[in-house]
Amino acid sequence: MVACSGTPKDMRQPEAAKKAVGGIDEQIFLDDTVERHYHPNVIMKRGEAFFDRGEYAEALVEYNHFLDLHRTHVLAPYAAYRIGEIHFKKAKSIDRDPEPMQQAITALERMRKDFPGSRYDAQAQQKIQECHDWLAQMHLFVGQFYYRRGSYLAAAHRFEQIIKSYPDKPVAPDALYFLAMAYHELGADDWARDNLVLLAEKYPGSKVSKDGKKLLAKLGGAQPGTLLAQKSDSVAFSDIGPTAGRSARPEAPDQPSIPSPSQIGSLRIPSANALGQTFTACRLGAWC
Repeated sequence: MVACSGTPKDMRQPEAAKKAVGGIDEQIFLDDTVERHYHPNVIMKRGEAFFDRGEYAEALVEYNHFLDLHRTHVLAPYAAYRIGEIHFKKAKSIDRDPEPMQQAITALERMRKDFPGSRYDAQAQQKIQECHDWLAQMHLFVGQFYYRRGSYLAAAHRFEQIIKSYPDKPVAPDALYFLAMAYHELGADDWARDNLVLLAEKYPGSKVSKDGKKLLAKLGGAQPGTLLAQKSDSVAFSDIGPTAGRSARPEAPDQPSIPSPSQIGSLRIPSANALGQTFTACRLGAWC
């Protein structure tokens, strides 16, 4: 049996170090002396190693460390972009906490502000749009959840938020349709009709447009084409009225307004249920 004069080098490595570097470049950590600890390349390599392994909390520490020490470095915009990307990856699904997605938007907007015109600006802008897509889908999911539970006022708040903040997102037509249905359930059929007309006019090719027209007919509302004709007649009348002959351009006809669900709390809206009993909406939006 041969006696060992010493322990092999691999066996002399601290256990914590071997655990930390499993599966990645050992030299990033094993050569991390005190003198090299603050070197920008070393910090970036550590951050990238953690990011690739999905250890986002550790990666976030390294990228923030990089920005604290080397904000004018050529890789500073990249570190700032990675911070936003980490928050984006930490968001789970639309039925979970939206805070990571909101943090991603904040981080990416800060990156674009702090490093304008950087090579990562376009990527950050695209990622911000993906974040907003996610949030719009989340609001629709929550609104539909409230609607199914019969919490129509809470549902209407969510759907209206989509229409105001994300009118160009793919979920906007669905939000407008469910907003009209929520108003119908609340007894505000006039507001429901306005939103159904807007749905047919603004999103005619959407998958819910046909259902919206059916509901509009059920509520006895004017079809979109009729409403547009009425608007045209109104504009034509103004041209021959007291203001005719003025050089100023006539004002465009008003679009159907989207009433706020909060207005339900300040109005008393008569409604009848299936048994013919009359109810009114109280200040808090509850039936009384």
